[in-house]
Amino acid sequence: MKTHHVLAITSAAVLLAACGGGGSDSGGSETVDNSGARGSLAFNPPLRVTALTAAEFNARLNETTAGKQLLQVAGAPKCGVNFHYMQYGTVGGVNEATNASGALMVPTGTDPACAGGRPIVLYAHGTTTDKAYNIADITDSTRPGASEGSLIAALYAAQGFIVVAPNYAGYEISKLAYHPYLNADQQSKDMIDSLTAARKALPALGGATDSGKLLITGYSQGGYVALATQRAMQAAGQTVTASAPLSAPSAISLLLDYGTLGAPALGGTVFLPLITTSWQKQFGNLYGTPGDIYEAQYATGIETLLPSTTPVSTLFSTGRLPQTALYPANAVPGPATAAFAPFYGANNLLKQTFLSANAADTLRNPCPGNAFPPTAASRASTTPLACAPTTGFRKAAVANDLRTFVPNRPTFFCGGANDPTVNFESTRATAGFFSARGLPASALTVLDLETAPTSAADPFAAAKVGFAQAKAATAAANGANAATAVTTAYHGSLVPPFCNAAARGFFQQVLAAGV
Repeated sequence: MKTHHVLAITSAAVLLAACGGGGSDSGGSETVDNSGARGSLAFNPPLRVTALTAAEFNARLNETTAGKQLLQVAGAPKCGVNFHYMQYGTVGGVNEATNASGALMVPTGTDPACAGGRPIVLYAHGTTTDKAYNIADITDSTRPGASEGSLIAALYAAQGFIVVAPNYAGYEISKLAYHPYLNADQQSKDMIDSLTAARKALPALGGATDSGKLLITGYSQGGYVALATQRAMQAAGQTVTASAPLSAPSAISLLLDYGTLGAPALGGTVFLPLITTSWQKQFGNLYGTPGDIYEAQYATGIETLLPSTTPVSTLFSTGRLPQTALYPANAVPGPATAAFAPFYGANNLLKQTFLSANAADTLRNPCPGNAFPPTAASRASTTPLACAPTTGFRKAAVANDLRTFVPNRPTFFCGGANDPTVNFESTRATAGFFSARGLPASALTVLDLETAPTSAADPFAAAKVGFAQAKAATAAANGANAATAVTTAYHGSLVPPFCNAAARGFFQQVLAAGV
């Protein structure tokens, strides 16, 4: 549930005016579809935001320290990349018609890896509070979405994968007034609609073509969305080659039960408003008014607060949201350990009555797979969600938990055991459920970046070593504040490049095996 804090742009019009290197691949011919139907492509061919040769992309990355670090993880670009901005039709959290936008990144160049039939990576991005987020525009590093866009371009598109990456409904030019955050049904539909639209665009763009191989991945919120999309496509009989949910809150009911019982997530004061607004739209039974959940100083306007054009740091500094205090200082139950104490304090976000109701329900109606602390039995439960919660909040969490199917294609999980934002127990519990329900070990890979390489032949040795080095460098650069700096950077900065690099390696192995 990664959060990005970058400067906002206000509309697609600003994007089109500001992007250098843009253009059209239409040769003067463009079709327009204003139907708003699911998977419709508003403008075909879509706008080309910029086009970079492999050498130009390499040079651009070498201009900054962050870019050089990314090159070390991703490797030098084999391919150039044409970055396209597309708008498509999709639905909101209650199946209301809406629109969304996203990126289509197409490899170019003479290397055999960059032309002809190429696999598609369908990528889901992490949590952002910035309503102007646009992963299609990497032309200015200060724009929301540019950093993650550069990451996936370097790791996937520049290595020969076509990339489709939606911004999601509720962001950028989308007319939806909220974001259906962690709504598994809607978010999977959004991903599928973006893929449908992108496939309509590809024949008009020239260059690399769709080989029919589909790889689904995403980080944090995006890891959840990736797995939800795999579930939806599998249920519909649609082709998925492999998936890689990274740092995924897939066992969302487990994570929220943990937060109730004393182990909240770093960033929870942002995630909870997004979740409750989304699920209230989806089910309508989380609360009568926001004041049932939130303290009076936050309740007014909170349903429309996020995503926002106001930086989250300003929301904190102006008192629109507390930075860490989810619960009252004397909350019952309180923090499970001293490490969780910062989430309890003055000017807290959530009411004690809300906490009490959900804590009591968690203890009275426990879900077998959500034991706190976890046990071997809870991790291996074949019926982790065989529970009957009574609060609207817990009912919605169980309904959106992804421990409800077993993948039939190779699946790769990655994360870090010490993640303070998305507890790694979510990955352990989801993978444990898949194993218990019969997914063969050969089709399930779980990578904990905190583990040491198992041998010289460990396919993920480079990711593990690189992650350890990045953590050590962060600690060394912050002296007495080393532990805090590593904790703060862990989920949003340290883990993503190494999990994505490992996911790429996994995808390449699957493709090479002809699975």
